Amino acid sequence: MKEQFYQYIQNLQDQIVAGLEAVDGQAKFKEDLWDRPEGGGGRTRVIENGTVFEKGGVNISAVHGKLPEAMQKMFNVGEADFFACGLSLVLHPKNPMVPTVHANWRYFEMYDDNGNVIQQWFGGGQDLTPYYLFEEDAIHFHQTCKTACDKHNPEFYPKFKKQCDAYFWNAHRNEARGIGGLFFDYCKATDDMTMENWFNFVSEVGNSFLQAYVPIVEKRKNLPYTPEQRTWQEIRRGRYVEFNLVHDKGTLFGLKTNGRIESILMSLPPNVQWVYDHHAAAGSEEEKLVNVLENPKNWIAD
Repeated sequence: MKEQFYQYIQNLQDQIVAGLEAVDGQAKFKEDLWDRPEGGGGRTRVIENGTVFEKGGVNISAVHGKLPEAMQKMFNVGEADFFACGLSLVLHPKNPMVPTVHANWRYFEMYDDNGNVIQQWFGGGQDLTPYYLFEEDAIHFHQTCKTACDKHNPEFYPKFKKQCDAYFWNAHRNEARGIGGLFFDYCKATDDMTMENWFNFVSEVGNSFLQAYVPIVEKRKNLPYTPEQRTWQEIRRGRYVEFNLVHDKGTLFGLKTNGRIESILMSLPPNVQWVYDHHAAAGSEEEKLVNVLENPKNWIAD
């Protein structure tokens, strides 16, 4: 399974990078290959200062070795060997009418002293963070997620949509980071789902990413915007940073386990503002977004 999934994310990285370069039309991803001293490594690809994308990364990694102490505590186990691989991406567009997007698909194995697999699971998801709310974009993103889920289980979309809303919640602000999507973790074999079934589901979601995001970018990337709207985008980006540094388990885990700092903090946008006691004007498009962030809604009718 680990070879199958690692091959999949390598191919998916190529597909997503090619799709995004075509949308940008100017900038190309720069590749950075790195090794992890404890075992494994990764292939980081970053785009900066493009026509559409101000900054973004589409990264894969496959790491293995002794389970770090922080992970032992998390899983309540003693010393053990592990393998983990995944693809993680974040894209921060220049135009505030184009939403930021995040996605991640990952696989984990843990072994006993004889090298037998004793734990294995999949995780991942994809979510959208707009700065201005176009409801048709939110519906398109969620419908694409639902279509991918429904091919495997009609209960997946409502379950993983709810988990996404709960996870990407800035508790100290009492608002969502964005308008959600899917979030799933610890997807293990059951009577209903084999690991091969989970692989098919996770790869279905991964394959849906470009379809979920690119049409929105194409529709919004050439819309005009004002300096004031750019300022709003940078203020909202500040909330994105707050979530990643205060709440995001992947970021915190990476920092605690001697992870590769450039890859961990790749998700942070290049230009951000924190304005003291800032509030959106009553009745404005900015307030319309905040109202939805404070009260996550169902974008797809049951």
